[in-house]
Amino acid sequence: MEVITHSLAGLGAFLLYFSLSIAFLLLFKFVYVRFTPHDEWKLVKEDKNIAAAIGLSGSIIGYCLAIAGAASNSVNIIDFAIWGVVALIAQLLAFAIMRFGFMPKIVERIEAGEVPAGIMMAAVSVSVGLLNAACMTY
Repeated sequence: MEVITHSLAGLGAFLLYFSLSIAFLLLFKFVYVRFTPHDEWKLVKEDKNIAAAIGLSGSIIGYCLAIAGAASNSVNIIDFAIWGVVALIAQLLAFAIMRFGFMPKIVERIEAGEVPAGIMMAAVSVSVGLLNAACMTY
């Protein structure tokens, strides 16, 4: 019984970090679809746009990778929350880099359902998430 009690000693911290992670994920989805000039959520749900689904999925995965890095490396819940916001900003910057740097017509291409554009958006988002997570170590 002592082994079980010892194993569950961190359950409170887990629930706190996990709950905040889910809240951050919901916040990210809310902010991201408003930051982009096209509503990916509408494109996915109503228009069944595969390119938008791929791009949005990549941004969510990229953000979750960064959140996972923040949770693993934070020293307390405030530190985690701060780095969660940094991760959100990094994903918004990833979209801006794609839109204004690499693929100026990314929005139009995703709206038109061009799958390669969605894949590129997803790849950049996941890459930024990986880099973000790796850079959160100290």
